[in-house]
Order: sequence, then structure tokens, then C-alpha cells
Amino acid sequence: MAATLKGAISFGLMHVPISLHTATQDNDIHFNQLCREDGSRVKYKKVCASCGKEVSAKDIVKGFEIEPGHYVTLTDDDFEKAKTPKDKTIRILHFTNMKEIRPIYFDKTYHAVPEAGGDKAYELLRRCMLEEHMVAVAKGVIGQSEHLMALIPTEQGILAETLFFGDEVKAMPKEPAKPELTEQEISMGKLIIGSMKEAFEPSKYHDEYRDRIWEIIQAKVNNQEIVTTPDEAPTNVISMMDALQQMVEQANKSAPPKKPRTRKKVTA
Repeated sequence: MAATLKGAISFGLMHVPISLHTATQDNDIHFNQLCREDGSRVKYKKVCASCGKEVSAKDIVKGFEIEPGHYVTLTDDDFEKAKTPKDKTIRILHFTNMKEIRPIYFDKTYHAVPEAGGDKAYELLRRCMLEEHMVAVAKGVIGQSEHLMALIPTEQGILAETLFFGDEVKAMPKEPAKPELTEQEISMGKLIIGSMKEAFEPSKYHDEYRDRIWEIIQAKVNNQEIVTTPDEAPTNVISMMDALQQMVEQANKSAPPKKPRTRKKVTA
């Protein structure tokens, strides 16, 4: 797997050579766009707005519009010149508790893998963060953008999670009303949640919608009839309390039976 970045993690006087590798992959089914009339591929061409000629990738530069129709252009060399030596490292700013970082700030995950000469310092950082239940807040440049990051220790290694900056996160468009709840409603809700509690095992879950799309593709290839999944009939509308009561009863039925207590024999 090719590295997205080769650099180092730095904190204090420590320098840990690492490389970043993407930790996730896209498994979606991808489609081409076709002309409805004859089924031919629809192609997208990059065309100069002035002369109308098609422009190849090597002839395209990035430009920042300073006023309508007037641009300042930047080349790859310009972007490289903007980087300082510290931008080629992931600099740890401080350590914090994982709970301090709200999930809305998480963006993309990378595996941070130690490079030659960095194994011991890497293991020191990983183990100390793990045992102290801490993550590192860091900054570094990936590609042509600086990123805020969280370095997260795991049993296997260290994950580098890019974070959104504060000004990139939108506020909730409308705050929920938070109506009053009775103690009975809260107790029943907690009981239902407790009855559904189990360990998270990623291998148990898969994309069922993607499976159905693939079945439709296969059916079309084989000229088979496509069977539509029937909609689930809605149940009668009932009050929240009645719904909670029914869910509690279902939870009690599915719960394993309690073992009877046995009295200890008392010997004289």
C-alpha cells in the first residue's frame, strides 16, 4: 500500500519517523453515466472558456480569483515553497482525553506506521498514551493542506485521525426542545437500552443495500424479473408509554432466565 505521507511525529525532543496509510476503503458500487438514447458513455471534457479548446491536465494550473476575471496562479513549486521544515512533520501540540474531542470533528483515518529507526520511540509513545488513556492533538501538512489531527493509540499501533478545524464545523440548525420526561419513562428507556447491549464487532455488519443493488444488476444481466422488496406495514400509532411498555415486555421475554439461588448448607 503506497504511503500518503512519509515524515515524522515530533514531540519535545523526540522524533519518530513514520508513514501514513489510508485506513479505510470505498466498497460502493460505481456506475458510469450513459446517454439515455443510445447507451453511449457521457464524457466530461475540460474546455478553455476563452478559446473553446480542450485542455489536458498538464496544461492546467491553479488560480485564485482576486477580482472578477483576474487570477493569481500557483504552481506545484509554489505550494512546496510554502512548506517549512516543520510542515513535513506531524507536531504534537498537547495531549488530552479522548472524550474531550466531539465526534463531529473527526474526518479521515490513517494508520501511522513506524519507519526505519523509529520503532522504539513509536512504541514508547503508543504505550504511554494507551496506559494513560490519552490521545495527542497534533498538526501536519498532507498534500497541499494543513490538518489538525488526533493521534490515537490502539493495541496494534497508532491511528492518525484528521480533524475539522473549529470554523469548519456547523452549528445545529435547530436545537431540540428537550421536553420533560418522567422517571418511569427514563427507567424503561434505560432498561431497553441495557437489554440491547452487546460488543461492537465490525465483521457482523455489512451493506445490505449494496447487496440488493448487486442482485438487481445480476438479474438484469440474466434477463430475470426484478422482485421489489415489500414495504413493511406500519403498526398502529400508539403512545410513547405504550411503545415503551411493549418493548420492555419483549426485552424481558428475550432475556436469559435467571439461575435460582442455592442455599449453602450449614454444618455444625
